[in-house]
Amino acid sequence: MNNIKDKPILHPRIFWDVAFDKLDYDKKAGFIIERVFERGDVEDIRQCRRYYGDKKVKEVLLKAKYLPERRIYLASAIIDEPINHFLCYMHRQLNPKLYPY
Repeated sequence: MNNIKDKPILHPRIFWDVAFDKLDYDKKAGFIIERVFERGDVEDIRQCRRYYGDKKVKEVLLKAKYLPERRIYLASAIIDEPINHFLCYMHRQLNPKLYPY
């Protein structure tokens, strides 16, 4: 049995500011997971969860420094954690004037 997983099929628009072809999916897992949940659609999130697994996705999202407010609620529903467990949510509550939207 082959243990090599197929790379996730993610839309390049999510990574508009980096060299998409040169992304290392294993070394940059945290960056990729955060970016997919910040800017990706449902299929991108499914691909991300398939490749990294729910445990890794949960670990990264709980430690993420920034996610848009709507995406925090989406991530909370997907990984089944209350929003007050997210570091980015706690930062938002401590500094409400930094996030005018």
